[in-house]
Amino acid sequence: MASSPASAVPARATDGRHRRSERSRDSIVTAMLDLVAAGAISPSAEEVAARAGVGLRSVFRHFRDMESLFQAMQMRLAQIYQVWLIPFSAVGWRGQLDELIDRRLSTYEQLLPYMRAADVHRHRSASIYEEHGRIRTVMRARLAMVVDNAFVDDADGFEALDLLVSPETWQRLRLVQALSPENARRIIERQVERVLSAQTRAA
Repeated sequence: MASSPASAVPARATDGRHRRSERSRDSIVTAMLDLVAAGAISPSAEEVAARAGVGLRSVFRHFRDMESLFQAMQMRLAQIYQVWLIPFSAVGWRGQLDELIDRRLSTYEQLLPYMRAADVHRHRSASIYEEHGRIRTVMRARLAMVVDNAFVDDADGFEALDLLVSPETWQRLRLVQALSPENARRIIERQVERVLSAQTRAA
């Protein structure tokens, strides 16, 4: 039986409130992203509210604390990692490794300010710490799947390769040693070649 116009009004009102609530929540997460991208490692709730154009109470109506807001930001950023799941164009493992490295370094550069913030919050939040560990496990397994089986058997070589293409190495080169993205990439690619050459000679 079709609903009457009167009965449809509350449903429309509820839907409208829900959409406004979702927009408000999204704007808060976006504000957090913008502030961290601008260099604020741990933005305050007041800063987030001002950036989002909402009241302070709205921030805590959607998020129980700042750590839960940071978790929501991490979930939004996780979408960027989806590029890593695109099938490789290359057929051989060597070409696939080049593609894997290119994707990772490009993503690291895009996420650089957020990785800095994550380093701070990871040791304050068990859920963020666990998610970081999960991602690193997946990355390591993905690398092992790509490289040649004989190379995986070379424990030292594989560990060196895993280190070179890690986000920690990129952060060190870019933030601590203050290298440009181009120079950081060149150094990593050259060192990867040296590891691969040493493995080839040992095979």
